[in-house]
Amino acid sequence: MAYVYLGTAIIGELIGTNLLKAAAGFTRLWPTVGALVAYGLCFFFLSLAMKHIDLNVAYAIWAGVGIVVTTVLAVVLWHEPLNFASLLGITLVILGVVILNLAGPGH
Repeated sequence: MAYVYLGTAIIGELIGTNLLKAAAGFTRLWPTVGALVAYGLCFFFLSLAMKHIDLNVAYAIWAGVGIVVTTVLAVVLWHEPLNFASLLGITLVILGVVILNLAGPGH
């Protein structure tokens, strides 16, 4: 169940981040409210996940998946450019999350 909570936290973070972009510096009310609610739910579920998943693993997965999917969404939804440095960075993030899960302190 902990990984379901972590997945829910990741979804909340993705929604919150995209609504934050849509909020345009907190100048648009409903995207701002949505972003705050999504982040609140995100941190609530992340805290539930961390009851059973080590902090370093939970945070690495949460942040890593969030970075990768946010980048994809930024390109698809917001038409932001993607360059070699971005792709290299995302690859390193994925590699770090995999290493942490395979050989981290819990193993």
